[in-house]
Amino acid sequence: MKTTNLTAGLVLAAAMVPALSGAAFAQDKGVTIVLSEELDLVDPCMATRSNIGRVVLQNISETLTELDVRGDKGVMPRLAESWDMVDDNTWRFNLRQGVKFSDGTAFDAADVIHSFERTQSDANTCEISRYYEGIDLTFTAVDDNTLDIKSVPAQPIMPLLISLLTIVPSETAMEFTRDPIGTGPYTLAEWNVGQNITLERRDDYWGEAPAVETATYVFRSEPAVRAAMVAAGEADIAPSISAIEASNAATDASYPNSETTYLRIDHGTAPFDDLRVRQALNLAIDREAFIGTILSEGVIPAVAIVPPSTLGWNPDIAAPTYDLERAKELLAEAAADGVPVDTEFLVVGRTGNFPGATEVYEAITSMLGDAGFNARLQMVEVAEHEQFYSRPFVDGTPYLVGAQHDNSRGDPVFSMFFKYHSEGRQSGIMDPKLDALIDSATAATGDERVALWQDTFAYLHDEIASDGLLFHMVGFARVGENVNFTPTIATNGALQLADITFN
Repeated sequence: MKTTNLTAGLVLAAAMVPALSGAAFAQDKGVTIVLSEELDLVDPCMATRSNIGRVVLQNISETLTELDVRGDKGVMPRLAESWDMVDDNTWRFNLRQGVKFSDGTAFDAADVIHSFERTQSDANTCEISRYYEGIDLTFTAVDDNTLDIKSVPAQPIMPLLISLLTIVPSETAMEFTRDPIGTGPYTLAEWNVGQNITLERRDDYWGEAPAVETATYVFRSEPAVRAAMVAAGEADIAPSISAIEASNAATDASYPNSETTYLRIDHGTAPFDDLRVRQALNLAIDREAFIGTILSEGVIPAVAIVPPSTLGWNPDIAAPTYDLERAKELLAEAAADGVPVDTEFLVVGRTGNFPGATEVYEAITSMLGDAGFNARLQMVEVAEHEQFYSRPFVDGTPYLVGAQHDNSRGDPVFSMFFKYHSEGRQSGIMDPKLDALIDSATAATGDERVALWQDTFAYLHDEIASDGLLFHMVGFARVGENVNFTPTIATNGALQLADITFN
């Protein structure tokens, strides 16, 4: 794999040159995909971050199991052919034989164990590790092709839980890699930092060969530019465009989106350590004003960090009604009790996180100002955003983190611990009652699991105003007439090249 760092002069020159013509990108059975964000990392253990997952997940690096997002098959085999419960706490996975990594080494149980241990290492900050916080997992090789995974508490959804773990060879260093080796159908052929990434199809892939031989990813921050590139034949797929650009029925489609947009609040920092301030923040945001304007029709105000299709969804929770006067009253009550409500804080948004992100956070910052908050917007790129989003949090001016969270897997366990538990890596809350609710729901099964998650969502929203929950999102994609590709609920976080065929 060739990696090139562009000089400042080259970056400037590239910015001044018009978009490349279709002929510049086109290859026999090659595609060009235009994304909204550049990649800062290509490590498989970061594939649960959307900008990385769209390139790496299931293309370069595969998982043991895979959730069927195109139909109703549930959890499907990938690198594991089958699985069974050994006891209440232990699942046995039978691994696919004859699989090789792109470096020619054979895939076996030791690779799975190393892949998990790598996510837990202090030598990196693997995104995948967040999804296993609060669960004690032990991986044991029965033999080269058989693996036991023991969990405490017991995990009845273990085959689904393990669908996030990307597998790398046991020789992979604990530190982040810039040359990912996987069992997937593609290899990373070239990475021109800040410009493009190229994947090439393997000839020795264990599964069926995809139709796409070469995929080139380019990056454009403006959704109108991404849509125009596909219309002009300069790109084949733009998986994320805005509703405004999605005007051509022949090429554009909306798709269900598992993303929830929200403001993460640090409950331990003044003035947000006061419940009235958190309630005022939620009342000061006119969510309906965004729908059909900056954001598309079909977006709905959020009442939880997960979409309505998730297990344990609580239909009795209602989104806060916009009430500017009540927000002002709550701030005045808090100020009278000595809460420093006039403290300046940042609203930190991620540039290109979704179409219209900057405009959304600009409007929210203005709304908060109207209520009497002293808010200032700071838009940052993905790498800098991570410093605000995950522990250890950056010190200095208090801030709200504007972000999206993707849970397309249907169970709150993929969200709740690392977002809300006192020990969660992205949690701004220290609440023993909430910790107990999360721990109990994580260990429960059946109807009890549903009820406990419902109670947890109600407590977060109604009793402690945990976040500034904003919207459950809708996605729009543009697909060129030369290719066939149907976006799914997973498209914002993963785009399998094997799902693309040619006309």
